[in-house]
Amino acid sequence: MPDLLLYDFPLSGNCYKVRLLCAMTGIKLTLKNTRVLEGETRTEEFFRLNPMQQIPVLKDGDYVVQDSQAILVYIALKYAPDWIDGTPEGMGTIMEWLSFAAKEVSNGPQMSRLHFLDPHENIDIERAQAVGRKVLALLDRLLTYRDWLCLGRPTIADLAVFPYVGLSEQGQLPLADCPNVLAWLDRIRSLPGYISMPGLKEAL
Repeated sequence: MPDLLLYDFPLSGNCYKVRLLCAMTGIKLTLKNTRVLEGETRTEEFFRLNPMQQIPVLKDGDYVVQDSQAILVYIALKYAPDWIDGTPEGMGTIMEWLSFAAKEVSNGPQMSRLHFLDPHENIDIERAQAVGRKVLALLDRLLTYRDWLCLGRPTIADLAVFPYVGLSEQGQLPLADCPNVLAWLDRIRSLPGYISMPGLKEAL
């Protein structure tokens, strides 16, 4: 069994992505709570672990990888191949959605949520919500024609996008007008091994 240690924060959707993949694949994961709000990621010790000074960070024995999207790729390639596609075409398609999670979802739903969780953050909430509405509209339109984001099955692409879309209402981005997004969220919640996080609603 892998010896995986995750530097974690319970309210982080990016950390949750990693916990969720491991839960759904039966991979044992040891969690190390990181006191983000107390500045633990800004210490010299944490800098040596991850110069970006962000969570999540994954240690697999002596190997360290940071960034939630990179961690999902690493775990899937090494331990959970059913959640990825190793062909150039399949990997390219999945990477498109990992980029979408890191850019559009981050700049929209994630930043909108952070604004209301921590008003001290310097976030342009009007821009964040405008991006968030575009994200939800795009996903709702796409999910009219498919059950999963790509490859016709659940992949790490779905897990990368899921958390902050599922938490959209914490950023005052309503989901009621996005029935296809809601159905997709429920499909993910119905997968074996699913675990939740604070703020995510249960299946309808």
